[in-house]
Amino acid sequence: MALDDILLEAEEKMDAAAEHLRREFRGIRTGRASPALVDHIKVNYYGSPTDLRQLASIATPEATLIVIKPFDPGSLKEIEKAIFASDLGITPASDGKLIRLAMPPLSTERRNQLAGQLKKMSEAGRVAVRNARRDANRDIDQQEKDGELTEDQAKRAKDDVQKLTDQYEQKITEVLDAKTKEIRES
Repeated sequence: MALDDILLEAEEKMDAAAEHLRREFRGIRTGRASPALVDHIKVNYYGSPTDLRQLASIATPEATLIVIKPFDPGSLKEIEKAIFASDLGITPASDGKLIRLAMPPLSTERRNQLAGQLKKMSEAGRVAVRNARRDANRDIDQQEKDGELTEDQAKRAKDDVQKLTDQYEQKITEVLDAKTKEIRES
C-alpha cells in the first residue's frame, strides 16, 4: 500500500468518525422540535425494524411540536409503541390519524445529563480517530520494516498522520462545544 493510500484511508476513517458523531448529535433533544429527533427511531413494521422516516412524514409546524403523519394509517399504533420505547422521554398524543409530540422545556438537571451524554459520545468519536491513527502508524511501521520507506519518510508520514488526528479531534471538539451550547441555551 502506498503512503498516500495509508494517509487517505486514515483520513477517510477519521472523517467517518466525525460524521457519525454529527449524525448522533442531531438525535439529541435540545428543547426545540426537529425531525432528526425521531427519524431514526426503529418501528416494528410487519415484523421488520424500519426507520420512522420511511413510514411517515415528519414535520415541525411549531418550535416545540413534531407532527408525524403515517403513510399507512395501520402503522399508527406501532409508531406510537416505538416512540414510547425510545429514550426521548416524550409521550406521543394520537388522534387516530397523526401523532403529535410536544417538546417540554428541558430542566437544568436534564441539560446536565445531556451534556454528559454528549461528552461520552464525543470521546467515542475521539477513540475512533485515534484507532485510525494507530492503524495508519502500524502500516507505516510495516512499510519501514519491509524497506519500502526510509526512517525519515516514516517519521514524516507519522507526523502527517498526527496532524490529521489533531485536525479531526479539533473538529470533534467544535461539534461537541456547539451542541453543548445549544443544549444549555435552549
